Amino acid sequence: MSAVPSPRFADLALAPAILKAVEEIGYESPSPIQAQSIPPLLEGRDLLGMAQTGTGKTAAFALPLLSRLDLARAEPQILVLTPTRELAIQVAEAMQTYARHLKGFHVLPVYGGQGMDTQLRQLRRGAHVIVGTPGRVQDHLRRRTLSLSGLSALVLDEADEMLRMGFIDDVEAILTHTPTTRQVALFSATMPEAIRRVARTHLREPVEIRIQSKTTTVATINQRYWLVSGAHKLDALTRMLEVEDTDALIVFVRTKTATAELAEKLEARGYACAALNGDMNQLQREKTVERLKSGSLDIVVATDVAARGLDVSRISHVINYDIPNDTEAYVHRIGRTGRAGRKGEAILFVSPRERRMLRAIEIATGQPISQMQLPSHEAVTDRRVAQFKQRIGEVMASQALSPFENLIESYQAEHDVGPTEIAAALAYLLQRERPLFALPRPVADKPAPRRSEAVSVDAGNPAPRKRTSKRESQPEMVRYRLDVGREHGVQPKHIVGAIANEAGVESRHIGQIKLFDDYSTVELPEGMPKDIFRHLQKVWVCGRPLQISELGGGDDAGLAPVRRRTGAPRSTGGKRAGGARAGAGKAGAGKAAKPATRPSERASAKRGKSGPATGKRNAGISPAAPRTKLGVKKRPKDEG
Repeated sequence: MSAVPSPRFADLALAPAILKAVEEIGYESPSPIQAQSIPPLLEGRDLLGMAQTGTGKTAAFALPLLSRLDLARAEPQILVLTPTRELAIQVAEAMQTYARHLKGFHVLPVYGGQGMDTQLRQLRRGAHVIVGTPGRVQDHLRRRTLSLSGLSALVLDEADEMLRMGFIDDVEAILTHTPTTRQVALFSATMPEAIRRVARTHLREPVEIRIQSKTTTVATINQRYWLVSGAHKLDALTRMLEVEDTDALIVFVRTKTATAELAEKLEARGYACAALNGDMNQLQREKTVERLKSGSLDIVVATDVAARGLDVSRISHVINYDIPNDTEAYVHRIGRTGRAGRKGEAILFVSPRERRMLRAIEIATGQPISQMQLPSHEAVTDRRVAQFKQRIGEVMASQALSPFENLIESYQAEHDVGPTEIAAALAYLLQRERPLFALPRPVADKPAPRRSEAVSVDAGNPAPRKRTSKRESQPEMVRYRLDVGREHGVQPKHIVGAIANEAGVESRHIGQIKLFDDYSTVELPEGMPKDIFRHLQKVWVCGRPLQISELGGGDDAGLAPVRRRTGAPRSTGGKRAGGARAGAGKAGAGKAAKPATRPSERASAKRGKSGPATGKRNAGISPAAPRTKLGVKKRPKDEG
C-alpha cells in the first residue's frame, strides 16, 4: 500500500500574499501540526492542539489567521498570548515575515521590561496583531490603552507553560475582554485539567488535534552542536570538514537558493559538492544521488524536502547548517546517517537566539546534544600534515619512481645538498596552493610604512607628522569580508591596490586589513555606493574574485557590522634605531609630515578626485568608473 503524499502549502487555500511569502522563505510542505491546523483555522473553527515545542506551531496558526486579516481595519484583530517575552518576540518576528507582502500590516509585541511609552506610541499608530505576555496585556487593559473589542482571533500559545508560571488567571481575565464571537486556538504540550477547564469554558466545539512525536533517534548517531559565536559559518564549516573523519556528507539549509549558493562556495574551496533541491528535475536528482553513491561526489547541500527518502549508506555526517523549523524535520535529517548498523555523526549550527529550538530538539529526541568547539588551527595543521604523509605513502607504494629517483640523485650531485633539503623544497612546492601549516590566529597585516612615515635615521628622530585638524570629519568605518586569504598568496598591498584602483577609494581611507587562511577583512568608510560594491565583488585578486560582503547578517553568524570612527590610518610607522617606536619622544609628539602621494592617489588626482567627499557617509568613497589596473584581474566575461 503506497503512502499518502503529504500536502503542499499551495494546496491549503492560503491567501496569495501569504503563500508568496511562504514560498520565498523556502517552505514547501507543511509539518503535521500545520497540515492539520491550517484548514479548520481558515474555516474560522476553534482549535485545541496538543503538540510539543518545535513542531511548527507558530506557522500553524499564523498562516491561516493572517490569511483572514482585514487590513482596512487598523485595530487589533489577532491577539497571541505567550508565556515569555522571548517567545513573544519570536512569534512577532515570524508574523512579520509571513505578512511581508501585506501592505500596511503592523504587528506589535508587548511584554514587561520594555518601556511603556514606546508601546503606547505604537498602539496609537495602530496594529493588526498584538503578541504579548499575559501580565503586560493586562496592564494595557487596565489602563484602557488597548481595546480588544474588534478582536477576531485569539491564540493561547504554550498554555501549559502559562499555567506553570502562574498566568492562567490573567489569561482568563483577558478572555473576558474579548468578543464572544472571536475564534480561539489553544496549543499546549500537555493537557492538565486546568487547561482542559479553560478549553471547555472558552472554546466552542473545537477541532482537537494531537501530534504524536515520532522523534526516536538512532542510537548509533553521535549528536553535537556548535554555538555560532562570531566566526563566519562557512569558515567554521570548512574547518570542521578538514578535521572530521568523513566519508560522504549532507549539509542541510532552509531554502533552495541557499543550496546552490553554499554548494558553489564549497566547490570553490576544493570540495566535490553539489546542490539537491526541489527545482531539479528527476534526472538531475538521480544523477546527483548516483554520484554520491559512487564516490565521485562527497558533499550534497540539500533542503528537507529534496533529501526525503535519500538512502546512501556511505553518508557519515549530517550537518545542520541552518537549524530546522521543527523537531520532526531534525529527526528526518539526521536519519540520513547511521544506517545499516554504521556509526553516524550529526552536527547542528545553533545561534544564541536558537537555543530554545535546541532544547526542544533535546526534549523531543530524549537525548542530550553535546556542545563542540571549533577545531583549532593546530588541529587543522595536524590533519593536513597527516593527510600529506598518507599521500606520500600511497605514491611510494603504487608508483614507479625510478626516473624521479635518478632526477633527485642528479640534482643532489650538482648542488651538493642533502636529500632532506630537496624533499623539503619539493614538499613546499606541492603545498603552495594549500599550505600545510594553518596560522594559529589571525594576524593584523598592514602595508609597509609610507615614505612620509619613515624614520629619519641620521637625525635620530622620526619625521614630523601632519597635524590633524580637530574640525576634520573622520568617517565611520565598516568591516568587509573578502574571499581571498593567505592560502591564495594575497598580501595587503594587493587588497589596497584593488580597492584604490577599482573603487576610487584613496589609500589613506582604507582601514585595517587582516589576513586569515582563506579570507581577509578590510575596513572601509561607511556608505559605499551600491554600484562600486557590486563591481568589487567581481574584481579578481591573486586569481580569485574578491566576493566582498559586509560582515554581519546572512551566514556570518553573530557578527554585527563593525562601525567605528577612526582618526588614524591603518599603518603605523616603522621602528627607528634603538628600538623606539616612530613618533615617540617629546620632539616628535603630535607632529606629522605631509603624507607622500602614492601612485594610485596621483592617478586619482589626474582624474579629478582630489580628496574624499566631505560628509560623514561616503567619506573617502569616490564612485569612479570601474577600471582594470596592473595586478588586479577581472573575472573573464565567460565566467559571469
